[in-house]
Amino acid sequence: MPGVAEQNPAQQYHQSAPYPDLPQQHRPALGDHGWPPAQAEDPQGGGPPGYQQSAAQPGLQYEQPSLERVPLRRAKRAPGSGWRRAVHHMSGGAINPGMSAEELRLQELLARIRQPVRGDYRIAVLSLKGGVGKTTTTMGLGSVFASVRGDRVIAVDANPDFGTLSHRVPLQTRSTVRDLLLDPSLQRYSDVRRHTSQATSRLEVLAGERDPAASEAFNDGEYRAVARILQRFYNIILTDCGTGLMHSAMAGVLELAHSLVLISSPAIDGARSAAATLDWLSLHGHDHLVRNAVVVINSPRSGSPNVGIQQLRQYFLSRCRAVHIIPFDAHISEGAEIDLHRLHKQTKRAYVELAATVADDFGTDHRRYRP
Repeated sequence: MPGVAEQNPAQQYHQSAPYPDLPQQHRPALGDHGWPPAQAEDPQGGGPPGYQQSAAQPGLQYEQPSLERVPLRRAKRAPGSGWRRAVHHMSGGAINPGMSAEELRLQELLARIRQPVRGDYRIAVLSLKGGVGKTTTTMGLGSVFASVRGDRVIAVDANPDFGTLSHRVPLQTRSTVRDLLLDPSLQRYSDVRRHTSQATSRLEVLAGERDPAASEAFNDGEYRAVARILQRFYNIILTDCGTGLMHSAMAGVLELAHSLVLISSPAIDGARSAAATLDWLSLHGHDHLVRNAVVVINSPRSGSPNVGIQQLRQYFLSRCRAVHIIPFDAHISEGAEIDLHRLHKQTKRAYVELAATVADDFGTDHRRYRP
């Protein structure tokens, strides 16, 4: 415009920014295009001149701060029984002696029972000799799993001789394994639930055929079909087997089982039957089940047994993974519905320890056992 002198960019920069109030001799030199030149980094210090890094102490390695290293003081869990609970309650929670060694042991057992299952886990409960507590052990073990874990647990009655597993739960349906197989619309869990009865522990029971003549037809293929259905909706499947090893369904039970719970009585004839079962399994291609088996010595009567329990225990330990002893319980001896809350403390603890031992195998990869 006329009357206005044009200035080059360098002159405009000197007059306007960034040092308008400094005398010319104190302003920094300009580089190309009138902008201040970039400062050269100090080759020794890794920064511009005058930059100083924090001096690291010799011999110490710098660690990046992390929330994982923030100290945390956890509060003690309140005791659940005994004098510790009384002190905690009377002090209004101000005094917390913590859990006893017995309570800590119980928490450890419950943590083992809650271990995650890879897919579904199938447990066969069997005995060659009747009347030794096979069905009650199925109920006790399954009830502990169902009450402690948050997933679905079911027990299947595969006894061809009028099994009584469904007599141990409140009967909610007259449906049996046969009805389940004949149902054409099994798309959701609720479709299968219509065929089962549920105990107070949340354990579900699928009843066997009530007609002894018809139940003989429950064969290997049908058991596999039942297993294929149940493994879609349940995490743990227990099978209450018959007393024989030669009936048709038994072949499928043994081939699909991930683990075996073998029942024996605290008597010589019961122990011999259990030993014969182990021999038969080893000779017929199920030696892996024998090595991984858990033997349960079940006391059907009160009082001390007439045989050496510890000697029986040592014998079975030489052949199997573990041995558990279930004491006599008056509630179980009634032969009616089984309620965990009515069991004696020692009996319930024995079933918890049995469940923890069985659960120790949950992490094993059993993908080759497919229905």
